[in-house]
Amino acid sequence: MLALKTVTCIAFFITLALGLHLEVPSSTSPQPVCIRDFVQPSQLVVVNVKTNNAVGDGQKLNMRITDRNGNEYRTIYDVRSTANIAFTSQSTAFDICFTNTMVHKWIKSSFPSREIELDVETGASARDWNAVQSAEKLKPIELDLRMVEEQIQEISNELGYLKAREERMRDTNESTNSRVKWFSLLIFLSLIGLGAWQIQYLRHYFKVKHII
Repeated sequence: MLALKTVTCIAFFITLALGLHLEVPSSTSPQPVCIRDFVQPSQLVVVNVKTNNAVGDGQKLNMRITDRNGNEYRTIYDVRSTANIAFTSQSTAFDICFTNTMVHKWIKSSFPSREIELDVETGASARDWNAVQSAEKLKPIELDLRMVEEQIQEISNELGYLKAREERMRDTNESTNSRVKWFSLLIFLSLIGLGAWQIQYLRHYFKVKHII
């Protein structure tokens, strides 16, 4: 797993979209501010970023997108105004990290920072439906039905994933319970055997010492 020195890490489990506003402080040695989102493997993800960039403000905002397996999807240095990134997830979670470096002090503010508007779309919400409509010459009602169909399919896949995960957890619990049961039985039998051996040993010892 990729180690991240994270000042702020916010985790959301939202299937369709994630949108938030955050403020990234500027520093000469900035720590990354990270947002984690959870998706299904091999799912389309679109990240839209807007920032209040100002020329000559002495700040350099960098963005890096990685997942928990260490895969790097995109790195953008000195983000200006907007950035749009599309990728296919290879893991169930990915991190969007921002670092805001103070290139030189901005005299207009004692505590410079960058405001960021982040919008993350996944699955059906991330598709360019206008392009799909043009390519397949779909009517508006047909396009709406396609969108609903894909969203339902995503929900079905998510439920299937949760069901499979629950089954794995249940099997693990049952296996652990069975192992604990046999281990407890082994300890019980061992204690009985040890007790019987101690009784026989003490009887033999007392007989040898002519105590009994």
